[in-house]
Amino acid sequence: MRHLTGFAQLAQEFDGFIIDLWGVVHDGVSALPGAIECLARLREAGKPTVMLSNAPRRSSALRASMKSMGIADTLYGDIMSSGEAVHIALRDRPDAWWSSLGNRVFHLGPERDRNVIAGLDLVLQDSPHSADFVLNTGPDDHRNPTNLAEFEPVLRDCMRADLRMICANPDLEVIRDGVRVLCAGALAKLYHRWGGDVRWIGKPDPAIYRPAIALLGVPSDRVLAVGDSLRTDIAGAAGAGLAACWVLGGLHGDELGRQSRSLVDSAARDAGLFPIASIPRFVW
Repeated sequence: MRHLTGFAQLAQEFDGFIIDLWGVVHDGVSALPGAIECLARLREAGKPTVMLSNAPRRSSALRASMKSMGIADTLYGDIMSSGEAVHIALRDRPDAWWSSLGNRVFHLGPERDRNVIAGLDLVLQDSPHSADFVLNTGPDDHRNPTNLAEFEPVLRDCMRADLRMICANPDLEVIRDGVRVLCAGALAKLYHRWGGDVRWIGKPDPAIYRPAIALLGVPSDRVLAVGDSLRTDIAGAAGAGLAACWVLGGLHGDELGRQSRSLVDSAARDAGLFPIASIPRFVW
């Protein structure tokens, strides 16, 4: 793994880029230092970009959120999100698992995520016991998002109702404005450990990279994936057969941001992953 100080050299070596959002471009509240300039430099160089996010919201909602952070639409190409993929799967019912879900849904997550099911032939339920399945978009606004134990009662109710779960964000946690908070993946991991039937939609599943590569219009061997999470971004890129750049200052910043290069190499190697490069932050 090469340890670079910025992204300029990698921008010359590849023709298209699949870029993670949270921890690379922004922290959920504001753009990260240097990220807007980096996107602008890629645009000026004529390098196409697709944002690929595990956010449990539709792509249009992410675009609006980024604009509110000062990240203009013109700085990047398309957006693909796990929330968008869930919306499409619930609409098209691509296999027997999806087809047999029913249309009564219990939503575990904040109300702002309900755009995932807007416009679909689904009936929102107030209780797991009246639902056919549970859509998990992460911690809701009524419980402490840093404490998994607070979500155990509602997950137990879903188990008692024998609900299958759609996990619309496989991330276990993110850092929001400096605070480490739980994501839908942490709730789904516990539910699965109890014996629940879970479908995870998003990275690291290689399937979500296929539409992103198609949107780029660049041969996959000329595409570089950029992300901050070993478990989702770097593992997902490896599963999709893509080269990857690991941004150290995001999710793993506390543990690796100031560590030696050898320890960074060891962390990737211990995970069985081999990104071609690391950078401290997504800066030019």
